[in-house]
Amino acid sequence: MDAIVLQILNGLDKGSAYALIALGLTLIFGTLGVVNFAHGALFMIGAFCAVTLSRLLSISHEVPVPGEVDFLGNPQMRDVPYVYDMFGESLGASIIDWAVPLSILFAIPVMIAIGVIMERGLIKHFYKRPHADQILVTFGLAIVLQEIIKFYYGANPIPTPAPAAFVGSFDFGAMIGFDPGQIIYPYWRLVYFAFAALIIGAVFAFLQFTTFGMVVRAGMADRETVGLLGINIDRRFTIMFGLAAAVAGLAGVMYTPINSPNYHMGMDFLVLSFVVVVVGGMGSLPGAVLAGFMLGILESLASMNEVKSILPGIDQIIIYVVAMIILLTRPRGLMGRKGVMED
Repeated sequence: MDAIVLQILNGLDKGSAYALIALGLTLIFGTLGVVNFAHGALFMIGAFCAVTLSRLLSISHEVPVPGEVDFLGNPQMRDVPYVYDMFGESLGASIIDWAVPLSILFAIPVMIAIGVIMERGLIKHFYKRPHADQILVTFGLAIVLQEIIKFYYGANPIPTPAPAAFVGSFDFGAMIGFDPGQIIYPYWRLVYFAFAALIIGAVFAFLQFTTFGMVVRAGMADRETVGLLGINIDRRFTIMFGLAAAVAGLAGVMYTPINSPNYHMGMDFLVLSFVVVVVGGMGSLPGAVLAGFMLGILESLASMNEVKSILPGIDQIIIYVVAMIILLTRPRGLMGRKGVMED
């Protein structure tokens, strides 16, 4: 039982990333009808926003160490980050330590800007083109973005640690009645799950309870009628593209301590996220979230040694097997609208 609980926790962690990326994909498909294969690259760019801010905060200069000299009599030098000069050593060290959470503030405007530029500069020209054209052009864009990141940051993963306060593990088992030490789980993974739940809740609340969100939902259902009412629905959809990019970027920012950022991490998540979207139902936001967590938990449970001893390699294909079963029995997905993907 303790192994099952641990794998469920791992599944919630993976499912959080799947759900956040799939949520952004579904927002774009539901509003614009665009199959965006560059969405995984937005997740990657978000992760590298955290890397960039960490590097910027760590920029330093040399200062002499009072009273210390080398064997030649020259003063000993040490590197001092500029943030120490600006905020003092204690506060400056805390700012560097909390670089990943602070990257949220840095990533939001960057990701919204990238999303708006993508939509206005490229995606808008493919609204009425076949989905095959959309896939080709956005997949090509993803490769371009991936190579740009590789050029500037290199091909190797870049470790980006969580704040010191969240380093270590939490005795989750003791909290729910197991013996101490049976279920130990990293603090940051719990933080990531809570963060994902917060972002998902914020997106749904924004769409459900704000006038802007209500107009967007109406436009998703009947774009032409909303346009006839004198509402500039295209501008709102452009903003939604930027917000969807921000959601993917924030998912990448907070994932950096779990998986060190690398230039191909977007592609690693992209295919799985599209499977999540299709299983949940194309255009269904609740379906994307439900399928994300469901498939994340199934993938983790399938990775247990007891399961792999019976079905070797099942952890590598379980998501695709479930997708095939769902699409054969219910082509529109778990929560897709009737008629979508059923023609």
